[in-house]
Amino acid sequence: MADEKPKPTGRDDAGRDVRGASAGDGGVPGGDAAAERLSPGAALNAVLGDLDAIDGALYAAVAATPTPTLDRALRRLSHTADHSKISLTVAAAMALMPGRPRQAAVAGVGAIMIASAAANLLGKRMVRRRRPDREAARVVVDRHVPMPKSASFPSGHTASATAFATAVGVVLPPAAVPLGILASAVGYSRVHTGVHYPGDVAAGAVLGLSSAVAALALTYRPRHHPPAVSADR
Repeated sequence: MADEKPKPTGRDDAGRDVRGASAGDGGVPGGDAAAERLSPGAALNAVLGDLDAIDGALYAAVAATPTPTLDRALRRLSHTADHSKISLTVAAAMALMPGRPRQAAVAGVGAIMIASAAANLLGKRMVRRRRPDREAARVVVDRHVPMPKSASFPSGHTASATAFATAVGVVLPPAAVPLGILASAVGYSRVHTGVHYPGDVAAGAVLGLSSAVAALALTYRPRHHPPAVSADR
């Protein structure tokens, strides 16, 4: 009499239920489907976690790159940009000249005020991101500026510098490129000196652009010259 094959019971030798399991999900029933059914909140947290990891890696890369020629210069730039001293000095010089330079100064200072308030009174209080651990990242001492006690996100220095450069550049186009380069250098100096993550600086730049738009809407009215009327009419 031929041996009969045992009927499948849906259980393994240990008595565990294996029905519905497959090699593709590692033996966990519905494993792939469960991974794909992340809630919107969990998916957002996962994306933010990945972005935070990239941000930290970029910060660490800057900290680990030897740049002895730039270290002191960027430290001085970062320190000089405290309280928007550079931008306000430029604005004071432009205010001495009538016409567009004076209009640009007014728009630029207005943009700084909006950006500073938005960064320090709203952004930092809402997000409350911790400052980078400069010692753990081994940022060299020649780069150090005083570590601010406020939250890290967003970068107020970058927001104010970008706001000023954008507003002034719209009213006085010849100043757009040099002030834009200066604002970029200020933003990078905050990462180089170890007091901000790159993501803080990027957010500060976006905030600065938005602040400039708001300031221009409040302070600047472009003059539209009427078309010349031909005498041959």
